[in-house]
Amino acid sequence: MIPLDVFGSESVAADLLQQVRWRNGVTCPRCRSDLTVKNGSYGHFQRYLCKNCDRTFNDKTGTIFAHSKVALRKWLFSIYAFLRFNTSLRQLQLEIDVQYKTIYQRVERFTKALDAPSLDLVGPVEIDEIYVSAGLKGRERDQESRSRGLSTRGRGSYDQDKPPVFTIVDRGTGDRYVIPAKSADESTIRLLLANREKEPLTIYTDGFRAYDPLAEDDAFDREYVVHGDGEYADKDVHVNTCESHGSLLRPWFSPHRGISKDKLTQYLRAFQLRRKLLRKPGREALKHAVKATL
Repeated sequence: MIPLDVFGSESVAADLLQQVRWRNGVTCPRCRSDLTVKNGSYGHFQRYLCKNCDRTFNDKTGTIFAHSKVALRKWLFSIYAFLRFNTSLRQLQLEIDVQYKTIYQRVERFTKALDAPSLDLVGPVEIDEIYVSAGLKGRERDQESRSRGLSTRGRGSYDQDKPPVFTIVDRGTGDRYVIPAKSADESTIRLLLANREKEPLTIYTDGFRAYDPLAEDDAFDREYVVHGDGEYADKDVHVNTCESHGSLLRPWFSPHRGISKDKLTQYLRAFQLRRKLLRKPGREALKHAVKATL
């Protein structure tokens, strides 16, 4: 259920931020001391005094919501709509009635605040790659703009504005990851698979030759299917979960009408968070999204 009460009342929105931010107790965002006391209010937000550094702060201090004249309830709505419904920034601009530059900057602060995924692979692991269109949107070009889509055939590359994005599925934990890379080569693959609990790590791949050297490494137990030969699954050996997860990336990018290579990592982290919210009810999903930025 959509948490309409949060989006319709600034005091309810402030209470939600307070619950999420101080779930482990109030601490000073400057000196990290827990010697704090309530000290009046700042609009709808509680203000505090730190007895250690003798400075005041409120519930928004040090968060992505600080120093904004736009109501918190509007920013929470924007985060929720961006993640849950994949709403474009242009549409969010109309919904909360702010300038495009303002919504762009705040959503960018939100995506930058998200942590990089931490891979600690248990296995077995599926790994596959997908190539997405990501060019020079938002910055000056040193050449003429290309038409949409590449005219050359074959696998894309970072320099061709079609960088690879690896999808990794850890069957041992159920976790799924999407990680951008500048190249789809052996060294990149080894780096992605470096954090593993035990060896050998069982990995399932397709027939892409960059995975071939792993078969000769005692640290891995590689099994694969060759799609070119019409082979897509051999009992447990397949990358179907990776392909299913990766197929959701292009629809995620579509409303934003092109993603810059500079912003690709941020949008992928937002996509990763969106997938975690999929089965959560509205209020819990919103709390989880806010918690991810703190």
